[in-house]
Amino acid sequence: MPAILGTGEHRYRVVEDFAKLPDGWTLTDVASVAVDSRDRVYVFSRGEHPMVVLDREGNFLRSFGEGLFSRAHGLHIDADDNLYCTDDGDHTVRKCTTDGKVLLTIGIPAKPAPFMSGEPFHRCTHTALSPKGDIYVSDGYGNARVHKYTPDGKLIKSWGEPGTDPGQFNIVHNIATDADGWVYVADRENHRVQVFNGEGKYETQWNNLHRPCALCCCGGARSPTFVIGELGPGLAINRKVPNLGPRLSIVDAKGKRIARLGGEEGPGVASGKFLAPHGIALDSRGDIYVGEVGVTNWDTSFPDEKMPAAVRATRCLQKLERVRE
Repeated sequence: MPAILGTGEHRYRVVEDFAKLPDGWTLTDVASVAVDSRDRVYVFSRGEHPMVVLDREGNFLRSFGEGLFSRAHGLHIDADDNLYCTDDGDHTVRKCTTDGKVLLTIGIPAKPAPFMSGEPFHRCTHTALSPKGDIYVSDGYGNARVHKYTPDGKLIKSWGEPGTDPGQFNIVHNIATDADGWVYVADRENHRVQVFNGEGKYETQWNNLHRPCALCCCGGARSPTFVIGELGPGLAINRKVPNLGPRLSIVDAKGKRIARLGGEEGPGVASGKFLAPHGIALDSRGDIYVGEVGVTNWDTSFPDEKMPAAVRATRCLQKLERVRE
């Protein structure tokens, strides 16, 4: 029987073998995932076919991005079904149509800003939009910064610096916004999500998280909820410590936990377990799609085990179907 995760109103059934790819294709790491207005699923991966498009049953529709993207990292989709593809290997954000036509490029391909200079970009990680269409970019591995752009790609302002104080970051890994314009930043190695107003003023932070990596705002404009993907232990000393993830946490607009999915006994490939949640999206029915970087993370979590072939094939994409009574 498929595993059931969560409790009460937040119960999800793991859909086994969701992605049905052409023969010989593999996804490898799935850095991020998005769902359009027709519930088509866009899978941004680090395989030979960077953007794989599936229907909500997991059937293959098409692919694009071959030769365009260097290293998939972040993906989100706007109300007009435009895709914002963040490439941390190329230091760019590309706005694309759902068939892969590039509409806008922010950043200079293959030209990173100096390390920790604060200038965009050095291994940028994700994007989000303000209610007016301004573009926020988390800039993330070689910077500790959030940048705000006009819809046509002109830099408005930037904020953040390395550190642990409010408004400082230690790997600014993901970013989301809500209908009121609040900006939510997954500050991964500081084990928190920080909340800012639309101009970058620090407001509050959510704690009691373990390496928050993926971040998705959902649940409607009046009462948004958030699904947070948390990575498991990254050090040998705590590798086998239970109750640290990897897992998903569902929280309300104040960061209060509503539900937690998985993670009690560490990572794994069994049904109901996660490897390394890295990107999250929901469809119109409330089903959750989770992209995981299980290939990259394998040696961290399982240094003495051979990686199963399924991890490289399709296991780094999971669908959790909401259980309705």
